[in-house]
Amino acid sequence: MILDRLQQLELGIRSCKLCASRFAKTATEHSPSPVFWCSKPARLLITGQAPGAKVHSSGMFFSDASGNRLRSWLGMTEKQFYDRSRVAILPMAFCFPGYSNKGSDLPPPKICAETWRESVLSELPEVSTTLLIGSYAQKWHIPNAPSSVRDTVENWRFWAPEFIPLPHPSWRNNAMLSRIAGFESELLPYLRQRIRSLLDD
Repeated sequence: MILDRLQQLELGIRSCKLCASRFAKTATEHSPSPVFWCSKPARLLITGQAPGAKVHSSGMFFSDASGNRLRSWLGMTEKQFYDRSRVAILPMAFCFPGYSNKGSDLPPPKICAETWRESVLSELPEVSTTLLIGSYAQKWHIPNAPSSVRDTVENWRFWAPEFIPLPHPSWRNNAMLSRIAGFESELLPYLRQRIRSLLDD
């Protein structure tokens, strides 16, 4: 069977061990376990920081409470969200980066995006809206964005519908969410309408 370019990239990513020595030195001392969820027909791209510990175990993006909250924001069912023919998920790193000695999430290794990201993005020609979840994704795709996630999200109209910045749906961000002007009343309704239009076409 002849594989297309995106399928070749997926094989390379799933077998990638570039960060094996880096992860072995973290508090979690884990091995790389890349998670990949993209296909050429996808029209909606979701990009965030990196898989967390639960995703590292499950092998499925957003398979946790944050994923449930994100789907609520988007107005999507699990079936719609995990329809790989419509939705691609491409974080800034494909593996769980691990925890620091203080128990904090480590940042996504830059080498991951530097090695794979542009190649994968070039194989997603149908994507018309990209959700940028958190600072790492926002800084990559809109370098002129404000320095804070809150300010970037509040100014979402500058980049919509091509890019729609969002905070991470972690419950740890509740305080920030309550301070984002128009998040519930303006951004989420627009976001849900945009997604409905993409899924219905």
